Amino acid sequence: MATVLIVDDSPTEIHKLSGMLEKNGYSVLVAESGEAGAEVVKKEHPDAILMDIVLPGVNGFQATRQLSRSSETEHIPVIIVTTKDQETDKVWGMRQGAKAYLTKPVSEKNLIGALQDVMD
Repeated sequence: MATVLIVDDSPTEIHKLSGMLEKNGYSVLVAESGEAGAEVVKKEHPDAILMDIVLPGVNGFQATRQLSRSSETEHIPVIIVTTKDQETDKVWGMRQGAKAYLTKPVSEKNLIGALQDVMD
């Protein structure tokens, strides 16, 4: 069973995403800030990360950049899942090292499809 870390400060989004993941056989970890997400990644080594952008402290772009540029964590794919749907946000997110960019509200089909793509 693959483990996915959700980094999001919205309890509603965490609940929605966790439900979709668990229904599809994924194990779920949660962090509510970029800093907490980085700590969980170092301890738990999830198979993939769902990263919000608007977070307290270190934002999702910064956290994605840190994770994708660290030799310890660069192999873990980051999927940005955010309400920010401007093309410039998408381009910037991918430049930070994200493997995919999904806009909320994300459908279960798109979420699971993106996870399967980045983990193959």
